[in-house]
Amino acid sequence: MGKSATAALLRERHIPVVDTDILARELVEPGQAALAEIRRVFGEEIIGADGNLRREALASRVFGDADARQRLENILHPRIRDEWKRQVDEWRSEGCGCAVVVIPLLFETKAQEEFASTICVACSAVTQRRRLSERGWSAKEIEQRVAAQLPIEPKISGADFVIWTEGDMEAHARQLDRILEVIQGPERGCGASPAAAS
Repeated sequence: MGKSATAALLRERHIPVVDTDILARELVEPGQAALAEIRRVFGEEIIGADGNLRREALASRVFGDADARQRLENILHPRIRDEWKRQVDEWRSEGCGCAVVVIPLLFETKAQEEFASTICVACSAVTQRRRLSERGWSAKEIEQRVAAQLPIEPKISGADFVIWTEGDMEAHARQLDRILEVIQGPERGCGASPAAAS
């Protein structure tokens, strides 16, 4: 949809960002408690000889099985939330007036209530599928992942702001800058609470 591009643009504007996809990857590194629990729940076959999570093997298990996906989410989502909330608390203690948490499953996890503002980063279904295909995903993988999320329409309706990413990066940046002007106000001081991008 364009969340990573939005995060990059925010960092260029010196706005602190925490990306929950990155947190999720860190939580399943060797030696982490989440990886040990995933191994216990899903079996040794999803761990490689080097001790790393075999992401594709796990994805094939969970995206074709709603119960398995729920078990994985029960392991990861509370830990991910604890981590981004810790980061938000740290920003607040430092007096940071504006920061962003990137949460792909913002509305699915009901995390939107934690934020002063929400930004939905969206594109058409056709563009989304083309972009995922360009990353090397199969048609089946794309369908499984899309089916595991809310449709984009309720996310757009539930967000305070929308960035439509069908255009080029210049158009993307202009949309983001207009949103930041509203969130940060004329003083560019930002509100007292972070925003979330979904």
